[in-house]
Amino acid sequence: MSTINFTQTESMLCTVSSLITEDKAYWIAIGGLPLMAMMLARRMHAPKAFYVVEDGTVSPEPPLYVPFITGASGLAAYRALAWKDMNTMGFHCSTGYFDMGILDCLQVDMYGNINSTFLGGTYDQPKRRFGGPGGANEILSMCWGTILLAELDKRKYPKKVDFISSPGYLDGSPNAREKAGLPANTGPTYVVSDSALFGFDEKTHRMKIIGIQPWTTVEEVKASMDFEPIVPDKVEIMKPPTEEQLSIIRAEIDPTGRAIGVGKWIECTVD
Repeated sequence: MSTINFTQTESMLCTVSSLITEDKAYWIAIGGLPLMAMMLARRMHAPKAFYVVEDGTVSPEPPLYVPFITGASGLAAYRALAWKDMNTMGFHCSTGYFDMGILDCLQVDMYGNINSTFLGGTYDQPKRRFGGPGGANEILSMCWGTILLAELDKRKYPKKVDFISSPGYLDGSPNAREKAGLPANTGPTYVVSDSALFGFDEKTHRMKIIGIQPWTTVEEVKASMDFEPIVPDKVEIMKPPTEEQLSIIRAEIDPTGRAIGVGKWIECTVD
C-alpha cells in the first residue's frame, strides 16, 4: 500500500483523459482542462486521437498547457494539421462528423444544461457576468455526445442553471431536444467531477452516478449537489490518477502548475 497526492484538477484531467479514444472525432473547448485532457490522452494511450479546437484549429500539438483566455494563441495552434474557423466546424458538426465534445462549465444542472453566461440576478442585471458559451452552444447542441467538466460543489450543480448557455436535455421531457430543433440522438453523455463520474438516465434524462472515487462515498457525493442524482444498484469504484499520469501532467503539460495547482489537494491510498 502507498499514498498518492494530487489536486482536484488532476483528478478530473485523468478521468476525462481515460474517456478519450482513437475511434472518435472530438470538438473541444479552446483551452484549459478539455485541451489538457486531450494532451494527456495523446501522450498516454491515444496518440492518434483526432480533435478540433473550438475556434477551428485542427489537431494541434501544443507543447504546454494553454490557458483558456489565450486559447486562440499561436501556442494553442502549434503543429496543427490545418487552421479553419468555428463556423466551418459547426457546419461539419451539423452533418454528424463529430462524435464527442469536451467542455468545461460554470454550472450544470440535473438535465445536463450548462451555464457559462452569468451567476445571480437576471440576464440584464446579473450579479456576475462571464464570457458566455463561445462555440460551446454548437458543441453541446450538435455533437453526438459531450463530456462536461465541473468540480463537485452545490454552486456548480444546481437544480436549475441560472441561464442555459448551451442545451443539455432541457426539461428532461421526451424528445425535448428534438422539439427545440436540435439533432435527434444527441446530448450530454458524461459529467466529470473531481470525485465522481455521472451519466444520464435514458428515459428521464436525469443525471445519474456511474462511479465514485475511492476516497469518497455516494452520500458525500449527493451532499455536494443541489439536486438528487439517480443512484443505480451498482456504483463503480473508479481508479485514482496513476503516478505515470501525474508525472506527465506535472513535467510535460503544466510544469508551472498554473492549472493543476488550483483546488484542494486529495490524499489517496492505493495498492
